[in-house]
Amino acid sequence: MQTTLKQKKWLKQLSYLMLCTTLAACGDGENDNTATSQTTVSVPQLTPAVGTNLKGACTDLTGFQYEQTTITSASLQAAGTLKVAGQDIAAHCLITGYMHQRVSPVDGQTYQIGFEMRLPIDWNGRFLYQGNGGTDGNIATATGQVGSGGPLTNALHNGFAVISSDAGHNATQNPLFGLDPQARIDYGYGAITKLTPMAKNLIQAAYGKLPDRSYAGGTSNGGRHAMMAATRLGDQYDGILASTPGFHLPRAAAAQLYTAQQLRRVATDENDLSTALTLSERKVLAQAILDQCDGLDGVADGLVQDVEACRTAFDIQRDVPVCANTRDGSCLSSDQIDVLANIYRGPVNSTGEALYATQPFDPGLIGSNWASWKFESSVGTARDPVAVGIIFQVPPNPDMMLNSRQFAFNFNFDTDYAKLSATNETYTESAMSFMIPPDELNLDKLQQHGGKMIVVQGTADGVFSVDDTQNWYDKLLQKYQNNASGNAPSFARFFRVPGMNHSRGGIATDQFDALTALVNWVEYGQAPDQIIAAARGEGNLGGQNTELPTDWSATRTRPLCPYPLIARYNGQGDSELAENFSCK
Repeated sequence: MQTTLKQKKWLKQLSYLMLCTTLAACGDGENDNTATSQTTVSVPQLTPAVGTNLKGACTDLTGFQYEQTTITSASLQAAGTLKVAGQDIAAHCLITGYMHQRVSPVDGQTYQIGFEMRLPIDWNGRFLYQGNGGTDGNIATATGQVGSGGPLTNALHNGFAVISSDAGHNATQNPLFGLDPQARIDYGYGAITKLTPMAKNLIQAAYGKLPDRSYAGGTSNGGRHAMMAATRLGDQYDGILASTPGFHLPRAAAAQLYTAQQLRRVATDENDLSTALTLSERKVLAQAILDQCDGLDGVADGLVQDVEACRTAFDIQRDVPVCANTRDGSCLSSDQIDVLANIYRGPVNSTGEALYATQPFDPGLIGSNWASWKFESSVGTARDPVAVGIIFQVPPNPDMMLNSRQFAFNFNFDTDYAKLSATNETYTESAMSFMIPPDELNLDKLQQHGGKMIVVQGTADGVFSVDDTQNWYDKLLQKYQNNASGNAPSFARFFRVPGMNHSRGGIATDQFDALTALVNWVEYGQAPDQIIAAARGEGNLGGQNTELPTDWSATRTRPLCPYPLIARYNGQGDSELAENFSCK
């Protein structure tokens, strides 16, 4: 298979960076005849973190003081209180508390930023801010994800100090916290900006020193929080792990309403959108994609690695069997094909203006996680309609909770979509301001002090388009192409996971440890040229993915490759093993 132009450009950028030494004259590397002289700026190689032990008793930390912060408890958690993949997590100190308690002048509710921190007795010198998912409101256990489905380890198990928060509201206030403008901002970026310095000071009180290295990571909305850390707090974090980042979340949520409107057209029961595309019919579509795209990476293995080639190899209008008469599970109707083409193209307004991003056709759409997002979350009272109607739009419309399904069906992409960018005297920041990273291509602060960033996403994500993330990374490549401190691959890399649904699951090798890859890059200079991912077959310690094909090895592995490279089979050796694939 021929190397694409993007792949050639990426490889040239990377090799060029390796040739350029500090204070050497380097041009853009694209055309040696026209490159202008440029002095490179030295980017430091950060040193590894050095661990230490907790100083004093855990309970002593109840006396910790910080501006507008209350510690409610500090208790020692014995080894084995928490486990990961059957392993005991070591003894640690659990601290709970809250920051910035206030009474809203808008809805009269009491708000605060609730948090918990888990501090290992034997600490590795690292801190991780854990971004949580959905609309937050719950303080998830502060263990720190490594970025995969069925994790075999986590940050706390590896010795990190970890903080988790509710992002400024509690579960009983979901989703009506969207009525309070400050709660919206805390959910968007306020919580992480307030918690970060407090957490570092608490670590200093506990261990006698600040963290040597600080990381931010999370999945879904937590991945969006990580993107916020990269842009708003780039000089305060050394490593960013953004997994499945919903960093354009308002647009993605609105796109879900468009999906619901399209599915309604072909659903036999509008109260059950899964009738628009049954599992049997999804399997027909998945097989049609595989027939055209499976072998493009050198082996037919049920995975579409060559996403770009598949865009032209597969044509939904041409390659899917069309029902001659009624739907019977072995074909798709012409209307279904039209609906799917619209969904994968993305929402548009009446003038045809694209309002979100495209999505690549991937056989992982047979996954139950994909189905849940498309058929349930797009109309449900706990997901996209309420996020759009109450948390994101100005003014909020709490009455839409009475019938979120009809709200989704009637959402107007000419008039209602504009409300995501609206402000008024009460809501002075729009969702497009408080939810989206500011100047999202400006990672100078992160880059210039030696920080690194890994972004990972599945190609069969049912809610956040991997193409949206890819578009962002393409622009990042362009922006930093001639940067004196180094091109984008020198500090930020994007990995796609074929077949993976939202955050995990699907028909994929979705078990991987991106956090360790990030630490090795930040602290030891080991750039991640690949990340090994495994299928979670029978007996997997992190939990089995029961949707995997029966002809896959239970221990299948694949390399995840930095975009735009893809995993290609070398032509010999066991195709179930990552060692027989190369990123090309």
